[in-house]
Amino acid sequence: MKYYLAPLEGITTYIYRNAYHSIFLPMDKYFTPFLVPKQKKSLSRREINDILPEHNQGLFLVPQLLTNRAEDFIRAAQTLMDYGYKEINLNLGCPSGTVVSKGKGAGFLARPVELERFLDEIFSKLTIRISIKTRIGVEDPEEFETLLPIFCRYPLEELIIHPRVREDYYKNPPNLLAFEKAMGESGNTVCYNGNIFSMGDCEDLQKRFPKLASVMLGRGSIANPELHRECVEKNFLEPKRKTEQFSQLHTLLYQNYQDILSGERNVLFKMKEIWSYMIQSFSNYEPYAKRIRKAETLRNYEIAVHALFREQEVTSYGRFSF
Repeated sequence: MKYYLAPLEGITTYIYRNAYHSIFLPMDKYFTPFLVPKQKKSLSRREINDILPEHNQGLFLVPQLLTNRAEDFIRAAQTLMDYGYKEINLNLGCPSGTVVSKGKGAGFLARPVELERFLDEIFSKLTIRISIKTRIGVEDPEEFETLLPIFCRYPLEELIIHPRVREDYYKNPPNLLAFEKAMGESGNTVCYNGNIFSMGDCEDLQKRFPKLASVMLGRGSIANPELHRECVEKNFLEPKRKTEQFSQLHTLLYQNYQDILSGERNVLFKMKEIWSYMIQSFSNYEPYAKRIRKAETLRNYEIAVHALFREQEVTSYGRFSF
């Protein structure tokens, strides 16, 4: 079984990827938060900065593109090929209202004829390996009956399926029957994504789909960066050691974000976003979460975080609410 780190906008940047990779069991692949190709230029300076090879040394990185214009996808793909990338990913899963309203991400799934035309063009003009990360529809799981045959027509590197419709966002159980259908009918390698929060979740998935080749870990891995190792080695670290690892991760992230971001407010915003996931792995975390959330200076933030690491520890189980 291979394990991938899912793209989370604003979180799984090169700063996070490198810090994670240096401390925890490395992922087999890392995916960038979505890059949005423009009509007049392929990628922004910030996006280029995130995919620069020198910022991702030793990582198997797959850039993810968000667009419904084939010409923009092709232009961005050629830029990425110039940087040495051999694989790119198409985002057909983002449920954000601002994305969907433009017919991108999961919104593109509502236009199967246009989607097929888009795929025809990019596969006819590009030699780079292309994978797709998708939901199973916009409103109704039955939409997957139309979408899956479309995906099957193309030589995908992988079909990564988050088995929810767009209207689910991240609520409601993943539709495992739809995923099972894809496992049985797709000629492409299929990867599972969605609601893997614990070692037990990994074990249940493997029991149900023993031939599954890969899993993409997202929110569960940000909340508990040890999740990958726990799924592979099927054991838990002693809480003290696990807490030390979380502290090491925090130190690297905090230092590196201070180096590249200007102003305390920007650093605080970035760190609070990560803590909204990670803090739920700690015992009795609620009062500390409140202090971190209310911190308006780096000094107050540091006091709150140091108290958390001094007084609490990371547990060996996750009960997450996000």
